[in-house]
Amino acid sequence: MHPNAELIRRFYQAFADRDGKTMRAAYHPEARFDDPAFRGLQGAEIGDMWEMLIARGKDLKIAFGDIEADGAKGRAHWEAWYTFSGTGRKVHNVIEAAFEFRDGKIYRHRDSFPFWRWSRQALGLPGLLLGWTPLLAKKVQATARKSLDAWRARA
Repeated sequence: MHPNAELIRRFYQAFADRDGKTMRAAYHPEARFDDPAFRGLQGAEIGDMWEMLIARGKDLKIAFGDIEADGAKGRAHWEAWYTFSGTGRKVHNVIEAAFEFRDGKIYRHRDSFPFWRWSRQALGLPGLLLGWTPLLAKKVQATARKSLDAWRARA
C-alpha cells in the first residue's frame, strides 16, 4: 500500500474511532478542505470541524473503502450514518473524497456528495423542495460556518 493510501486509511479509521487528534495530525499546516456544507476551511479549522462533528455526532458511524493513492493524489469512498442535530432526522450520507498530498500530509481534501439527497434526509420537506437550489446550499453553508466559528470560540 502506498504511504499516502495508508495515510487515508489511518485518517478514516481515526474518524470511525472518534479520534479527532489523529485526524487533525493527518493534515498539512497549509491544508484546505471543501465540501457542500463547509467551504474553504484552512489549517486548524479543518481539525476543529472534524472534532466538532465527532463531539456532536453521538450516534455517528463511519465506513470507508476504495482507497487509492500515489505520491500526488488520492481518493476514497466513505459513508456516514448519524442524526442531524438541527432537526433530529437520521442521515445516511455517501461521500467521495479527493486528496492532494504535500510533505506526507493531506494538503487538499474535497468531499463530494449529492446535496439534494443529503438535504432531503437532514431537513425533510424543506430539503425536498429547496435542496436543489443554491439558496438552500448557501443557507446551510452559512449555518455550518457559524456553528464552526462558535465551536472554535468556546475555548
